[in-house]
Amino acid sequence: MAFQYAIALTGGIATGKSTVASLLGLNGLRVIDADAIAHKLLDANSTWVSEHFGTEYVKAGKVDRGALGTLVFADSEAKEALEGFLHPKIREAIEAASEKQDAFEFPYLIDIPLFFESGAYPIADSVVVYTPKDIQLQRYMKRNGFSEEESLRRIESQMDIDEKKTRATWVIDNSGKLKHLQQECEDFVDMIKKKFDYKH
Repeated sequence: MAFQYAIALTGGIATGKSTVASLLGLNGLRVIDADAIAHKLLDANSTWVSEHFGTEYVKAGKVDRGALGTLVFADSEAKEALEGFLHPKIREAIEAASEKQDAFEFPYLIDIPLFFESGAYPIADSVVVYTPKDIQLQRYMKRNGFSEEESLRRIESQMDIDEKKTRATWVIDNSGKLKHLQQECEDFVDMIKKKFDYKH
């Protein structure tokens, strides 16, 4: 049965989820990356993207995710169409990967950006990567080069990070430097190993 040992790893835009996923992986937890699965499926269905949104969103057989992202964040109908097409395929791929991980009978992470928003995954436990909203905005603007207005629009398209924090089983705090985050991740892995009596 899928998702039996799964822990959802989630957060907000620019809260540092990818960094945390890497650090938790380095510390011995297995991670299924929903974003990587989505990117792979998007490219595999580039013809569909081209037909529905225009040939300018596909370059050399690969989907221009930046351009497509700008479109769907500005157009709710386009966003709905893309999610309606892609999300069931992502869910199916994640479920298959989850069944393989469940065979180990030990917790693993599924990195799902919209875990709380979608409500599509029957996963009991979750860990949220938390960054205060002002830091989240600064990091996103710096990383992506968007204006404050565009950055806020994208951040606000997701559930508020403080709301996610209250819903989470556990929280990894990423409001400080990398060294602080590394310690947070190490502590989380130690806690999981103790909690689930790690003997592997």
